[in-house]
Amino acid sequence: MNIHLKRAYAAPEAGDGFRVLVDRLWPRGVSKDEARVDLWLKEIAPSTELRKWFGHDPAKWTEFRKRYFAELDHAAEPMALLLQHARRGKVTLVYGAKDETHNQAVALADYLARHAS
Repeated sequence: MNIHLKRAYAAPEAGDGFRVLVDRLWPRGVSKDEARVDLWLKEIAPSTELRKWFGHDPAKWTEFRKRYFAELDHAAEPMALLLQHARRGKVTLVYGAKDETHNQAVALADYLARHAS
């Protein structure tokens, strides 16, 4: 699968392919025209409770991934939709977090790679 990650605050590019916003909340200060997302898949984002608990604290990263993966295990419909697009071509997971290493898009890309078959 051809999965890429990009912050919502970075300019969209023609090579991004199918752009999917994977945040539950729309990124602050970014208009829908600026974001140019093809799909806002908020159902695949971490639950509000998990997002608030994590708070992008790198010390909680391992536990966050474990809990988020458990949530994703129960998100069959949005996961199937995302995998369908990923099998067709390049997909860019768009996210708003400042931390480019410890965020749900990074975890989701890993989850997708594990479930690609």
